[in-house]
Amino acid sequence: MNKFLLSIAAVCSFCYVNSAAAQNLAGSSTMKFSGRIQSLASVEMTGDEFETNILVRRARLKFQGVAINPKFSYKLELGLTNRDHGSPIPETNNSARMILDAVVMYNMGPKTQLWFGQTKLPGNRERVMSSAKLQFVDRSLLNSKYNIDRDMGIQIHHNFELGGMIGEAAVSISQGEGRNITTGNYGGFDYTGRVELLPFGAFAGKGDYFGADLKREENPKLSLGVTYDYNDNASRQRGNTGSFLFSTRTLSTVFADMMFKYQGLSVMAEYAVKSAKGGPVVYTPVDGVEYFYTGSGANVQAGYLFMSNCEVSARFTSITHEVVIGEDDISMYTLGVSKYLDGHNLKVQSDFSMIQEGGGDATYMGRIQFELSF
Repeated sequence: MNKFLLSIAAVCSFCYVNSAAAQNLAGSSTMKFSGRIQSLASVEMTGDEFETNILVRRARLKFQGVAINPKFSYKLELGLTNRDHGSPIPETNNSARMILDAVVMYNMGPKTQLWFGQTKLPGNRERVMSSAKLQFVDRSLLNSKYNIDRDMGIQIHHNFELGGMIGEAAVSISQGEGRNITTGNYGGFDYTGRVELLPFGAFAGKGDYFGADLKREENPKLSLGVTYDYNDNASRQRGNTGSFLFSTRTLSTVFADMMFKYQGLSVMAEYAVKSAKGGPVVYTPVDGVEYFYTGSGANVQAGYLFMSNCEVSARFTSITHEVVIGEDDISMYTLGVSKYLDGHNLKVQSDFSMIQEGGGDATYMGRIQFELSF
């Protein structure tokens, strides 16, 4: 039934777009090309163990613009590094997995857009932010443990006003198994909805979706967001990412987040909880016990940007796993120092973290990263 409803929605959307577009083809296209390089050096120490690593963390090419009709726009983003490709997945025939975004957007009206293709789902704020525009060297543990990532499907985004506040709502229906899947749908579909409210008006330069108060907001600005994701019969350990498991489980994920900025000060907080209908544990005839990754997490971070465009920041992240999956809880404390030479386009970032997992030895991690976007 879910697949039938999705097919009907896709056909209706196509017919609407095709009918409207046929009336006013402009016959011209535009393209903006950009790229970025992100180089990372890190060191980790746990007890007597010591590890260093230097790598190109991200190297990406991005193409975006208008296609044929002014109402149609597109975005294509390619990841070139091994880290961008992620781990090979046998179920995808070990494809290169270099496509990050391949999405077409249609302006249905002045405040409504229809998206079709592969891109980020309307999930937690930190995941939707570009990795080029983060306040720290990388995203928090909350994001890596519980985010719903990229997927292939249909999204509708709508801007609205409510009681003097502005806001945005987004809904999506996607395949539910993440990006670059080529062998069909193992489980059900993934349904996502998100609502954001900005009670004090819009941030300068869409500052609610990049780290640090680089625009130095003259007046307090606040954004509040809530997301609910329902992945019907998910087949991968984290829903849209992770290993494929022997059986499926329906996963529900709730995110709540906020961003506040004022005169160089920025505060961001997120909370996530993921649960599995029927419990996360799966029993296999060969390997024994497998599990879906469930539990809750909280992340709070704040920073202050000085007039020299140097920023000091701090972050605390707590991960609480569901008891039955047998994973230790995690606490992570991070201090960061960043120098913005040209905003997020050219910057040097460093941070130092202490990670406590269960009752074992703490892990200490230091990182420094250079980002160039052109």
